[in-house]
Amino acid sequence: MPSPITSLQNPTVKRLVRLRGSRRVREGEGRVVIEGAREVSRALAAGWPPEEVYLCSALWSPEAAQLAPQLPLSAITELSPEAFAKVSGREHPDGVLLLSRPPHSDWPRLPEQALLVVLHGLEKPGNVGAILRTVDGVGADGVLILGRGADPYSPNVIRASQGSVFNVPLRQTEEAEALAWLEQEGFTLVACTPDAPRTFWEADLTGRVALLLGTEHEGLPAHWRRDESAVSIPMRGQADSLNVGVAAAVVLYEALRQRH
Repeated sequence: MPSPITSLQNPTVKRLVRLRGSRRVREGEGRVVIEGAREVSRALAAGWPPEEVYLCSALWSPEAAQLAPQLPLSAITELSPEAFAKVSGREHPDGVLLLSRPPHSDWPRLPEQALLVVLHGLEKPGNVGAILRTVDGVGADGVLILGRGADPYSPNVIRASQGSVFNVPLRQTEEAEALAWLEQEGFTLVACTPDAPRTFWEADLTGRVALLLGTEHEGLPAHWRRDESAVSIPMRGQADSLNVGVAAAVVLYEALRQRH
């Protein structure tokens, strides 16, 4: 293997920094930046191709050292610790970073009891990643992301999801198209909103259900809220709402309980 890249001014290092930091650059190249042994392992298991691999053996965790022999030698470029720290988005990187393209996959055929999550306007990567992790945990059938919102394949979302994003069917679409499709497919729209009179455990969350979540500041627009199916999470203290990632987990696990 050639000597590792050491210069922080190396064109490869500069490119990786741009890719990590800019959605526009990632979309322009059609690449996704995947960092961390756990996240890379889950991407590979889900069929994401390892087009470019960047390693720093001096930084490897035990998990990274175990993963490295599974990576294609022809795709590997070695970086020095200083160069890897420059391209990494983590305080304590484990020396594994991969560039990939999302594999082409059709939206899966949904079962009669399909459970979807619809995200409206969420921009914080930590919230989106946490929701994807929960969706994976409960075995829900997919996530619709309306409009631009957060980039579901940004490095921060990938990290917050612990790589679960690679196990969750995703579709990014416009609002009108999503609403028409959900109605056509026979989904009950369940809007999570603090002012709904009905609690989430009183709702029937079996059957084809699409759980709608908006931003904590603005909530869901009126055309996504159906009074007959909106639900709230009771708040007994001074706080008037939960973090959207926590709210999603509470309601998703209630749906799982009802279905089992």
